[in-house]
Amino acid sequence: MGGVCKEAMDVTKRIDVLDYLRGFALMGIILVNIVPLLSAKLPAPHTMDASYWRFLYLFVEGRFYTIFTFLFGVGFYIFITRANAKGRNGYFLFLRRIAALFIIGLIHVRYHPGEALTVYAVCGILILPFYKANKIVNLMFGIIMLIVFALFSFKLFMVLPLMLLGIAAGQFHVFERLSNNRNKVVLFTTVMFALSALGLIYQYQFAPDIIGNGSIADYRVTQEFLSIGISIGPIVSAFYVGLLVLLLQSSFFQKVLSPLKSYGRMALTNYILQTALIYLAGTALNLFNNISYLESLYLCISIYIIQLIFSTVWLHLIRFGPLEWIWRVVTYLEIPPLRKTTKEYK
Repeated sequence: MGGVCKEAMDVTKRIDVLDYLRGFALMGIILVNIVPLLSAKLPAPHTMDASYWRFLYLFVEGRFYTIFTFLFGVGFYIFITRANAKGRNGYFLFLRRIAALFIIGLIHVRYHPGEALTVYAVCGILILPFYKANKIVNLMFGIIMLIVFALFSFKLFMVLPLMLLGIAAGQFHVFERLSNNRNKVVLFTTVMFALSALGLIYQYQFAPDIIGNGSIADYRVTQEFLSIGISIGPIVSAFYVGLLVLLLQSSFFQKVLSPLKSYGRMALTNYILQTALIYLAGTALNLFNNISYLESLYLCISIYIIQLIFSTVWLHLIRFGPLEWIWRVVTYLEIPPLRKTTKEYK
């Protein structure tokens, strides 16, 4: 009986580590998204810009969207499970939630071609039947699909297996039981670190000296470099997740990284706000086609500061992020209170 009660409590309790991970993923996503949005100039050979270009495609590109996509799958499972536990129709609510996400994505894609929300909405419908599938089946099917798509560098197709692995993680209650499985997390992170190191060393062998000079040889080397990056992306992402999860076992890091948790709790708002701030800066400072890769990093750091402060202050006073509140209203057709009570401030 006690086990059943504990499980019921787990169904209603917010899992903070997921918010930290969402915030972390968002911080990596903007580093990549800002480059095409502002049409950053290709770096000249043997410059700091060229070094930063290689850094992006070794450690960032294809590493953070995979985390964000995986977390969507985890959130998918948690949302339906909690709705069902409260006596609601989790499937119906999820479909309404997905429809709202799709509409937000349709608006966003006009300003940010290649944005993720519309893709997530469509894939959310496709993976709905897997909610009741056996967790072992979801795990194995997700791993096999991911390996196949990764080997062929099918980046867009990797969204489905990543979400499926997120569902499996939810079914195994991975994030609810982290404190009881520290040794397993250490082992997982160590293995992923070793595989990531090998993969990155291999990828680096194909790093081009000259980027975008138009020659066939340069194009082939660059494409090989980028393709390998896509293939090893999920492994590097898994290492990042494992490392952050281990750090968050310490109350010190929980406190130091607490703004990241607020950032992640407002993931939808901050994802859209990133685009808005990039366009605002680009227009105000005439950065379109005039910004270098390294300068895009400086702008991202400025946006981090703005968003981290905004998220922390907002959630100190308000229960939900602005878009999260709207999303919730559309999903439940109820208007939840926005402001926190005096008791909640403490």
